[in-house]
Amino acid sequence: MRSVLRALRRLAPASTRDISRATGLPVPIVAALGNELRRRDLLTKERPSRLTPAGLDVVAELGMDLTLDATCTTCEGRELVIPDVLEEAVRRLSDLMESGPAADMSIDQSHCTPETKVRRVLALLAAGALPGGNLLLIGDDDLVSLAVAVVGDVLGSPIVERVTVVDISPEILAYIRKVSAGLGTRVETVEHDLRHPLPTELHSGFDVAMTDPPYTAEGARLFLSRAVEGLRPGPSHSVFFSFGGKSPDEMLEVQREIMALGLVTNGYIRNFNEYQGSGILGGVGFFQHLLTTTSTASHQGDFEGPLYTGDKRTRQREYTCVACNTALRVGPGARWTSVAALRDEGCPQCGKGPFRPGRLVAADEPPTTLAVTVDEPAPAPAPAPAPVPVSEAAPAPAPITTPAPVPALAQPSHSLRPGWQRPTPESRAALEQRARPCLTRQADEGDLPAIGEFEAEIARISFGEDAVDDPARHASRVGRSMEKSKEGMIVAHRPDGETVGWCWVSINQNQMTGDRYANFRSLAVAPLDNRADVAELLLTEGLEFCLANGITEVVGRVHVGNVPMRTVYRKFGFDPATLTMKLRLPEEESR
Repeated sequence: MRSVLRALRRLAPASTRDISRATGLPVPIVAALGNELRRRDLLTKERPSRLTPAGLDVVAELGMDLTLDATCTTCEGRELVIPDVLEEAVRRLSDLMESGPAADMSIDQSHCTPETKVRRVLALLAAGALPGGNLLLIGDDDLVSLAVAVVGDVLGSPIVERVTVVDISPEILAYIRKVSAGLGTRVETVEHDLRHPLPTELHSGFDVAMTDPPYTAEGARLFLSRAVEGLRPGPSHSVFFSFGGKSPDEMLEVQREIMALGLVTNGYIRNFNEYQGSGILGGVGFFQHLLTTTSTASHQGDFEGPLYTGDKRTRQREYTCVACNTALRVGPGARWTSVAALRDEGCPQCGKGPFRPGRLVAADEPPTTLAVTVDEPAPAPAPAPAPVPVSEAAPAPAPITTPAPVPALAQPSHSLRPGWQRPTPESRAALEQRARPCLTRQADEGDLPAIGEFEAEIARISFGEDAVDDPARHASRVGRSMEKSKEGMIVAHRPDGETVGWCWVSINQNQMTGDRYANFRSLAVAPLDNRADVAELLLTEGLEFCLANGITEVVGRVHVGNVPMRTVYRKFGFDPATLTMKLRLPEEESR
């Protein structure tokens, strides 16, 4: 928390990603800390965020009220600047990435940016490893071999005698061969599984090696071991090592692996590497220059066991769809084993994305209340009640006729027990406190203009382009119902009387059986800081109205794409009972 507060004071306004990069903390941790600061009114709700006056006071009390920043404004702490002459190389590499193989995040691939590729080549030049000599690349999904070739082509002559790429992917190797053929640099490709020692012909033949391994201690040891196998014997040969930020304990394991190989650190640059993706790590990683010593040796034979982060992961991570706020799980035992697979498929609710990473959870932990789960077993089909309840105060569909008698509303057997209990006086008082300064009361005619706006918005969410979104029409419709009865119509309002929320629950009767049930028709709340609490208070009052009228069954309809409303239903214990199917026919065939 101190690190986050210090970074906010220095960088404000700053995004979660900026703070993650400045502190070395994973994005989900920074986001969680930011949410806690906002709850305490120490951080602004606007994004990018800055400390509030109260937050600045806390920083001052902690003795951290110093904004001195000594980071170089030219290189941004990376120690290298891409010269103008190589801007063409950046553009060309960007085009090559567009047409190149996609990253496979299941094996920890996450392509570095074209600027990072060029900076890696500049690091080789700055260290004296190039020009000249032989370069060994242990894995090259980042296409550094092509970066070396493109930089040489831009400068007018090759900057290396030979580049050899060892990788398991035939697709990556084929692309490297195809592109490098016309660039004037000698690039060799070797298809090889690095779980096994390098082929004998690659041993002890290279002056410098570079690798960006899987981000595990095992990955670092294995890939650095293969780099050592390929280097000439003796001290002072270079290995350039890229890796993602980890916790101090995890980094200690990595540093122990480096020392066990007889390598010594000659240079270290935080946030040198920028990646497309890798959102949890802030999209950055460090760049370490290692040197061989007289004791450098690889003792790694064939490798068996977990290598990639996915192999070692025992927990799932929750991701939230930014487009529709659906919470989804990724990891062992989940529908998607990697976030890359989730991105490829898209959100199962809205078909969109992107996805914001959240907390880690055990694979057997039940979903959070607000999470919308997928692939749930569907409840047994249930006959529809009569009359058909309307969808959240949206226009009712055309009456459904059936030749057979319509039975009473059926429910899955597991929902026969109450799914919601009246809150205790203590919890009810706490809910009212959270909803303040908003209060609730029965709706009246003066609320109709605001109710019309709410109903129009509900219709837009539920029916999209087909929505009847004229607030006046909705206000008129609700007004006609209000003339018959205002019971079950509840609004939330500010102390000045402004209507900021609306809930409508009506009591209906099954015409065939005579059974009474409640129809949950509408719930809407204006954008407020405590919007969820106001919505919970409104719905609680609606359900209390049902209990006061002897109702034991509440039904409601919601559009399949209205995830927030489905989440509310789930939170209050509603179970899915029916599914409305809709089919459009061509006009010429429906006459």
